[in-house]
Amino acid sequence: MVVTLMTAGLCGLLYFWLSFRVVEVRRSAQVLIGDGGDELLLSRIRAHANFAEYVPICLVLIAVIELSDSVSPPGLYAAGIGLVVARVAHAVGMERGGANRWRLAGTVATWTTLVGLSFWAMVRAVTY
Repeated sequence: MVVTLMTAGLCGLLYFWLSFRVVEVRRSAQVLIGDGGDELLLSRIRAHANFAEYVPICLVLIAVIELSDSVSPPGLYAAGIGLVVARVAHAVGMERGGANRWRLAGTVATWTTLVGLSFWAMVRAVTY
């Protein structure tokens, strides 16, 4: 399960980075709970939460696909890398506020990865 392990490890580090960024603004804005009306804090909280909403299901899908095959398919490497890059792009875009190309690219890439992995898992289930 090399692909799952590497993707999960990278996502763990990215989640820590997102968490640290929230704490950093909480300290400077002196906000312990909620966002205190601070737009930067709100954007970082949402980037962190959005990561927590999408990444676990993608990791589960990568894991079950990898477990269903005797060899890790090259497409899984692309999915894992794509997921990590998408989540970084989304986090960068969230901080820029409003609709922007980084946020859009991160969102579209995450959705594409999620839908692609979902169909791949279903095909593997049917052909298993």
